[in-house]
Amino acid sequence: MASEFDFTGRTALVTGAASGIGAACSRWLDAHGTGKLWLVDTDSKGLAALKLSCDAERIEGDVSDPAFWAGLEAKIERLDHVVVNAGIAGGAPLVEESFEQWRRIMGVNLDGAFLTLSTALRLMLKGGRGGSAVLLSSVTGVKAMAGTGAYGSGKAAIAHLARIAAHENAKAGIRVNAIAPGGVDTPIWEKQAWFREIVEGMGREAAMASMAKDSVPLGRFATPEEIAGAIGFLLSDAAANITGVVLSSDGGTAL
Repeated sequence: MASEFDFTGRTALVTGAASGIGAACSRWLDAHGTGKLWLVDTDSKGLAALKLSCDAERIEGDVSDPAFWAGLEAKIERLDHVVVNAGIAGGAPLVEESFEQWRRIMGVNLDGAFLTLSTALRLMLKGGRGGSAVLLSSVTGVKAMAGTGAYGSGKAAIAHLARIAAHENAKAGIRVNAIAPGGVDTPIWEKQAWFREIVEGMGREAAMASMAKDSVPLGRFATPEEIAGAIGFLLSDAAANITGVVLSSDGGTAL
């Protein structure tokens, strides 16, 4: 009997693939036999540094650019799976959040998710073999948290986007789910000035442990590999009867 986690001969697209959860998903798919990976990120050096054994097309591109997706769609002949992961962070109280920051976050996180998913769905429908997609939502899209106006609103929209796509494409054998991680130990933290200040005072490991102690019932942040494993499950045949679900993987943060 073939393994439900055997992706031999299949193709997958991963956005935000150069680091963090996206890189972990790329490695997971590679380890489970995926024949062809399409990897997208703005970080070309990070993409080049990924050590993979499968055929991997590494593409530098902006997920919020419709022209980028039109060009890439024309190049992909077959697509079985997609991980809609690319995103940026940022936050402030609503009365302080600038419209510029709001649009910047929404442009990448939500517009980018729509463009990625709609492109992937067209490719899967054209192939006629079904397929599966996982979108990256967040605990901030499930639980209201101060200072996450643009980010949390976008992630909540992504969760509902996944449900709508699941409803529209079920008869074609295409499953669409979302995952809502809590804190994950990824390089995205380093892009926040406040986090860099904490690290300067106590070191990165202590900073991560301190934040998790105060906010996560299980007492720690997840690793990218743990989130990638859950995403891999949702993509796989082991989840053949699961669609339209938003899976929380947040250490109990939303409780």
